[in-house]
Order: sequence, then C-alpha cells, then structure tokens
Amino acid sequence: MGDKIQFKNSLKQLALDIIGQRISTAKQAADQAQQAANQEEKSSAGDKYETARAMGHLQKDMHAGQLAAHLKDLATLKSINTDTLYSKPVGGALINCGDACFFIAAGLGKQLVQGQTIFFISPYAPLARLLEQKKTGDSFLFNGITTLIKDIC
Repeated sequence: MGDKIQFKNSLKQLALDIIGQRISTAKQAADQAQQAANQEEKSSAGDKYETARAMGHLQKDMHAGQLAAHLKDLATLKSINTDTLYSKPVGGALINCGDACFFIAAGLGKQLVQGQTIFFISPYAPLARLLEQKKTGDSFLFNGITTLIKDIC
C-alpha cells in the first residue's frame, strides 16, 4: 500500500520535473525570439526588416502560447492528490494494465519509469474520460488493442 503511494508520488515528481523543464525551455525560446526581433536592424530593404521582425514576434507568441499551456498543466498537476489510493480512475490514480500503466495527472505522453511504460494523461483527455467509467477487471480499447484494467490505485 505504501509502495503504491510512494510510486505515485515519484511519478508526480517526475511530471513536475518534466513540466518545469518545458516551462524553462519555452521561456528561453520566447526571450530569444524577442531579442532577435529587437536586434533586427533596419536596412535599406525595409520590407526585409519588417518581415524578420514580424517573424520574431510570431515565434515569441508561439512560445508564449506553449508557456501558457505548460503553466496550465503545472497548475492541474499540483492539484492532483497522489497520497490517496483510488478505486476509480480519477486525477491522481494509477491504472495498471499489465504491459502499460496510465497515470492520470498531466498530458506528458509515454514515459519509461523504472523499466515500466507509463502513459501520463491529462484528467481532461478523452482517454481519461473513457477510463472514468471503468473499474478493475473492465476492458477498454487503446491503440486498437483491447486492454484489461488489472488494478487501480
């Protein structure tokens, strides 16, 4: 029982680390795009200058959007309780399906943790919504394969 909670806490910490790194990368990229736009010197070809500046601003906006999405993921993740064992697939639950597990916390995709494949999914993802209605012993379709839920914690 304590091992399951400890494992879920380690998964949450891994997710926090990954999102923290993504936030840092998005901030750096946005700052670099802004600096590039600011450093673009006006040349005799005014259109070239304006185009380069506009591209720099577009890149900054793209990275700012990514940053906002990562911050939203971080807020969701921080609200997840991993100190509880759950009997239903809800935020903070780990769904063991044998070859793969699903951790409902943040949409970080497939991660290899201690030799085990863990799919980190957002509580708002369609798969999480599908799993909400399931319990141990139920099956569901994932990647074209019928998958059996062996345990939920």
